[in-house]
Amino acid sequence: MMEDVFKPKKRIFMALTSFSALLGALMVYVVWKVTVPGLAQINQLLPIIFGLFSVIIVFALMSGILGIVMALMGIPVIRFFFFWAWKAINILFPLAVVLGRIFNIPREKIEQSFIEVSNNLVLQHKVKVPGNRIMILTPHCIQRDTCVHKITRNVENCHQCGGCCVGSMLALAHKYGCSFAVATGGTLARQMVKQARPKAIVAVACERDLTSGIQDVFPLPVLGVLNERPFGPCFNTRVDMHKLEAAVLTFLDDEEAKEKNAEAAKQANEK
Repeated sequence: MMEDVFKPKKRIFMALTSFSALLGALMVYVVWKVTVPGLAQINQLLPIIFGLFSVIIVFALMSGILGIVMALMGIPVIRFFFFWAWKAINILFPLAVVLGRIFNIPREKIEQSFIEVSNNLVLQHKVKVPGNRIMILTPHCIQRDTCVHKITRNVENCHQCGGCCVGSMLALAHKYGCSFAVATGGTLARQMVKQARPKAIVAVACERDLTSGIQDVFPLPVLGVLNERPFGPCFNTRVDMHKLEAAVLTFLDDEEAKEKNAEAAKQANEK
């Protein structure tokens, strides 16, 4: 379902991270080559030890890239490659951003591509959890700016008037039994995640916040859904409810999803 909802933009990030990995490997080799004479004077074994350490670093980076490529190609990824794929992402992302500036690629495009790659890695693992262990997390800019009801501490304060997406998101959370939180910033979001202790997160935010948030909560699986900004960033943002529900259903245990859909259909018929 998620594959049909999200359009792939993965090539940018993969190209930049692959190039970054090659540059990293080249830098490691240059450092080793330059330090060999000095290390040899101290102890004959030091160049070999440092060389083996350098090989391990390069192997780890390449394993991470291989893990990402395998996941994007639909090839089952063993846990080892998944772990190093994430390590490679965290290590190489800053370098990918620098390369993006050199090649005049906007950071926003790189972040969008990163989110798609991350989503695909999560999809590859086919994580299934009960609805009450799924958390829907969104920034407070999703709420209408003129709304007087404070929902950052208790989202149940929403009156579901339809003036913004919060009411629809709350109804979706109730439908599938998910926890739902609205945060005013990254620090509060991390606190909410610690309190809720979910096993999977569906996060709605802009490119920057999704990118940093996904990296912050690793190894928790996160599906990122980009918000819509008809009035500009951080103001009266919205979310495509179809994409949001698709993300929740991707995590939701299959049997539980069938039960919830049956209940919803029954309620609709009664009305």
